[in-house]
Amino acid sequence: MSGIDPVIHPLARLKICAALYHAGAVEKQTSRHEMRFGALKDKVDLSDSALSKQLATLEEHGYVTRFREYGSTRARDTVWVTLTAAGARAFENHTAALREIAGG
Repeated sequence: MSGIDPVIHPLARLKICAALYHAGAVEKQTSRHEMRFGALKDKVDLSDSALSKQLATLEEHGYVTRFREYGSTRARDTVWVTLTAAGARAFENHTAALREIAGG
């Protein structure tokens, strides 16, 4: 077991990783699935700015990627978020460590 991951451990980042992981928005060897920023924001109950800040930290560590799909205006842009393969492994290890601590 790798233990608690200090990047994922803060509640907001844990919720982000969990939402992406369970929605299937995970980079796989043969494919990549994304989640819309707006849907992720609603799922984790964060403001745009708070979510962007937490995503930036996860992105710096290689745990998520973001892709902006440009619309006819900036308001119509769509940002897509994906948990990378490394992020999925880190999330799995982190949750395994939490289960071990909890005695499960």
